[in-house]
Amino acid sequence: MQLEKIVRRALEEDLGRGDITSEAIVSRDIRGSGSFLCKSNGIVAGMAYARTAFHLLDSDVQLEPFVNDGGAVTKGSVIGRVYGNARSILSAERVALNFLQRLSGIATATASAVKAVEPFGTRIVDTRKTTPGLRLVEKYAVRVGGGSNHRMGLDDAVLIKDNHIEIAGGIKRAVRLARENVGHLVKIEVETETLEQVQEAIESGADVIMLDNMTCDCMKEAVNLVSGRVLVEASGGLTPDVVADVAAAGVDVISLGWITHSAQPLDISLELHTVK
Repeated sequence: MQLEKIVRRALEEDLGRGDITSEAIVSRDIRGSGSFLCKSNGIVAGMAYARTAFHLLDSDVQLEPFVNDGGAVTKGSVIGRVYGNARSILSAERVALNFLQRLSGIATATASAVKAVEPFGTRIVDTRKTTPGLRLVEKYAVRVGGGSNHRMGLDDAVLIKDNHIEIAGGIKRAVRLARENVGHLVKIEVETETLEQVQEAIESGADVIMLDNMTCDCMKEAVNLVSGRVLVEASGGLTPDVVADVAAAGVDVISLGWITHSAQPLDISLELHTVK
């Protein structure tokens, strides 16, 4: 249901009052067959969204995937074929490609980060730095790439950040207030920027401690200070090219906003031909 709502909204945004170019040039009865060509190496994600884009516009248009979500592809690979009414295919093409390219790019970036930290057993997770209205979709792509999801929204868990700490008057008071006001099954994470704050978070009984914008050397000290008592998450401006060094510091989780807000879309095109 959510998938259809998201794709339908994208179609409405793109089509407006109709595809005036295709309606003017392409006869209603022409049929077409198109191949989705991947122009770079990567991980495919978003096939169901592409299929839904065509199906919502014209239920007779069929998309046959040659690679399932999570499959690795190389430059030059044909990852699927679409066939049906040519005008319908052209009208849904951009929406289908937007989902395929965007989600495959996120899955590819995530897979790269996951591979980099594999020797350390560290988990790669996303953040809430997602495209407005597309969080569900983009976090799905993270899972396809082998990563895990952090909070889906503000109602998932307590994450006490610097502004909460400032307003509450300290970490211990912020954690105490959270414990008093949320259910016993809700996890409480505290963002820390110094070793002193890490110690205070430990003493407050936090379930997870986030190390925000710390150097790798400082992270190592923090991990030693925690000594396995709670989960330790590294965060703050991290990119896939530094995650191996961060994982080597001994953290349990690395959260990467980069994989959703800055991942490059995978280069995929649709080559369409008429069918006699």
